[in-house]
Formats: sequence, structure tokens, C-alpha cells
Amino acid sequence: MSSARIEVTAASKNELAAVAASRLIDVLAPATASRDAHVSLTGGSMGSAVLEALTAHERLGDVAWSRVHFWYSDERFVARDSDERNITPARPLLASLRGAVVHEPWGTEDGPLDEAAAAYAAELRESAPEGRGAPVFDVVFLGVGPDAHIASLFPGREEILRAEETVLPIRNSPKPPPERVTFTLPIINGAERVWMVVAGADKAEAVAKIRANAAPQDAPAAQARGSIETVLFLDHAAAGN
Repeated sequence: MSSARIEVTAASKNELAAVAASRLIDVLAPATASRDAHVSLTGGSMGSAVLEALTAHERLGDVAWSRVHFWYSDERFVARDSDERNITPARPLLASLRGAVVHEPWGTEDGPLDEAAAAYAAELRESAPEGRGAPVFDVVFLGVGPDAHIASLFPGREEILRAEETVLPIRNSPKPPPERVTFTLPIINGAERVWMVVAGADKAEAVAKIRANAAPQDAPAAQARGSIETVLFLDHAAAGN
């Protein structure tokens, strides 16, 4: 059963990132004492802010980082060293996390888009319990666009309704660049915790749609739910305060 959605607010983007980073350590410290943990990250300014707060956290050493697997729920299909990649600004931050395992989709130099999506899906299967197509993520972080998209699942498109695949190739994205690789909604909703980190007044309309539980084709973000916890981390502007 999906969890009820709760809200956590802070005055600024940086304060919000600090709260999210602290809560991530609260989850990962006990988890990695006995097993591997899986976290899906998000790009954009909030994704970078959370990672910066995480790497500077006073309790960083409480986590066995070599047992943490980091993934991205979507990535732009461009060259691996492109500034357009979600992971590009995060690479030095992730490298500082003492042996954490980082998974990322192919770049354009590795092969065509369809094969990139298939390879990422295969990597998920390799890290999953037997019989599952993907790991059970401890935490999936999601950014939310002004149009209420999550990952590369956009309003008005059929990808948000796809339930059979774990990873999809995206073409003609309404937000550039046009080609991407994305998790599907069932993989996101298979997570124990779905945490949406949202900052800025331009996101207030999207937050209103989430609160109203809008239909998937109108607001993909409204459909994202974790099995244990679903949290909207909002700064005051995004919350409409």
C-alpha cells in the first residue's frame, strides 16, 4: 500500500537541502550497517544542493558508503562529459563518498538510445533481488518541473502510463535535450521512500497539482508514492507561503 503524502518545509533552498541530507543519513546509517542500500538521485539545482549538504554533513561517517548504490532516475542522452548531464556537477561530490557505487546510463559515445535504455535496465536487474526487475530503492529523490514532470516523465505523454518496462528511451522531450533515458513510474513507486525536493515560486502550481492528486497525464508528480513514506520537501516559495 502506498504511503500518505507529508510535507516538510524550510525557508530557503539551502535549508531544505540540509534537512533532506540529514534525513538521508538517518535512513542510510542503520541500513548500511547490515546490507547494501540503493538511492536514486535527481539532477538540477536542488539535486546538487542536497549532495553538497550531504558531503559536508557532520554525520557523514555514520554511513558505510561502500554499501550505497547511487542511481539517476533519468539522464540526458548526451556525451558522458557533457555539461547537460544530470550527473556532471555531482561527480566530484559522489567521488568524495568513500567508495559509493555510482550507476549511470550510457552516453552517446557508448551506443544508440534504445540500447542505452536496455543496458540501464539490465544493470538494474543485476542489482535486484532474484525475480525482480530492479532493486527496492531505500530512497528515490525526485525534482519536480513547473509542469509537474518527474524524471523524464512529462504531462500529456504516454510514458507515464507504461507499466511493463523499468527503463524507457525518451525522444522529442518537451524539455531539451530531446533524447533521454528514464525510469518508469512503477520503478519509482516501488521505492520505500519517495522524496520530492522542490524549490522556487515557479514550482508552486505544480505543488498545487500534487496536493490535488491530479491525473497522471496532467501531473506525473502527483502519482509518485513510496511504500513507506512520500515526502514533499518544499521551500516557502514552492509551498505557496
